[in-house]
Parts: sequence; C-alpha cells; structure tokens
Amino acid sequence: MDWIVPMMQRLGCEEAGDTGHAGRPPSEETLFGSTGLCGKDEELGREQRERERMVLLTTRVMQRLALFVSFGGLVTTLVTTFLPLWKTLNTELNEMENWYEGLWHTCIFTEEVGVQCKAFESLLALPADVLVSRVLMCISIATGLLAVAVAFFGLDGVELGPGRARLKRCLLILGGVLSWVSGVATLLPVSLVAYVTVVEFWDDSVPDVVPRWEFGEALFSGWFSGLILLIGGSFFFVSVCMGDYREAPSPPRAQETPRTQQYLKTEVL
Repeated sequence: MDWIVPMMQRLGCEEAGDTGHAGRPPSEETLFGSTGLCGKDEELGREQRERERMVLLTTRVMQRLALFVSFGGLVTTLVTTFLPLWKTLNTELNEMENWYEGLWHTCIFTEEVGVQCKAFESLLALPADVLVSRVLMCISIATGLLAVAVAFFGLDGVELGPGRARLKRCLLILGGVLSWVSGVATLLPVSLVAYVTVVEFWDDSVPDVVPRWEFGEALFSGWFSGLILLIGGSFFFVSVCMGDYREAPSPPRAQETPRTQQYLKTEVL
C-alpha cells in the first residue's frame, strides 16, 4: 500500500509516458522518479526545436526579401538613369510647349509634333553636375548588379559545396555592402541635381521673365530607388545576424539533482 501516494502524485506523468503498458504494475522507477518534472525536459526540447525551425524559416525569408528589395532598387535606378525627366521647364509664353532634361539628352514636347529628343553633343561641354551624376549613376548600376549577383550565391538553398557556410556568410555581407554603396551612389547625384536646380531657381541675378528649371519625376524615383537599395543592404545584414544567432551554441544547462521522495511507513494497530 506504500506506493499509492506517489502513484497519485505522478498520475499525469504516468498517463503521458506509460500508456503502452496497461495492466503492468508500476515499477519502482516509475513511482519514485528522480526528476518528478512530468516531461519538462521533453517540452523544453520540443519548444527549442520549434524555435529553431522558426528562426531558420525567418532567415531564409529575410535573405530572399533582401534580394528582392535590392533587385527592385536596381531596376528603378536603371530606369531613372535614362529617363529624360530629371528637370522640367514650362514657358509662360507658350504653355503648350514643355522642356525636359536628363543626363543624356534634352527633350521637347509639343501637341503638334509630340516628343522630340536630342542627345548632348559634347561630353566636355556638359555641366559639372550632369557629368558627375552620369559617373555616379553608372557606379550605382554596376555595384547594384554585383550586389544581387554576389548575394544570390549566399542564399540558403543555393549549393556551393560542402563546408561553405562561412563563404556564404561572407557573400551575404559583401552583397549588403555593395547594395549600400549602390544606394549612396544613387542618392548623391539625385541630391546634387536637386540642389543645383534650387540654387538656379532662386538666383536673383536672373531676370524674372526667364523660365526656370524645376524638379522632374526622375528625381523622386531616384530618391526612392536609393532608399530601397539601402534598405535591401540592411536586410542582408539582418539575415546574417539571424543566421549567427541560429548557429550559436546554446549555453549548457545545469544538471538537475535527483529528487527523491521519502515516506513515513505507518503501521495499523
């Protein structure tokens, strides 16, 4: 009769662990277990495995999101570079005539003819802001392409051979750095052209009757693409940090001391 009390206390553990031993009398190890935690270790291990699976899934999603965002910024930068809408001009004398200027050519729009564009004739005759903007936008496109190409081979799921985890981590970091460089190289020329446009617009030495250049749509798309490239590079760094956290060894757990139960044996007089 001495085993009735511990059996009542460990009823929950016996129902979970001894379901396949129906009809078998409880053993001494079952009745006087050393831990008495009712499967706490198993629950902790299951939670840890689920957390690791969640971290793995989030890392893969973050890597692909970073690649998608960086690629979108690259495409937007490429379109912005060749758009002839960096600056616009509309004369009050002829409101049906609009002028547009980009990095490579100047365009005029009229209702009778439509759009007519003409490339800049001389490279040396270009304004300094346009020439610098050309160089920086070309650098942005080149570094953006390298960022997407390099980061692609660092994604989880792209096989590079056994034992190449460190190489893939370095590729992701390099992709993030190149994406940042591409974003900065996009924001600089757009901001430079915007600054020169503002200075020339408010120049007091120019008569008021002279039409002024204003912001074009390409400047706003350039700011947007530069920010997108910076965000994409940041996502690459976040995915690397998440991967490092996933692969970091868990701290050793202190070994639990066995807990034994003691009972007083009573005698019925």
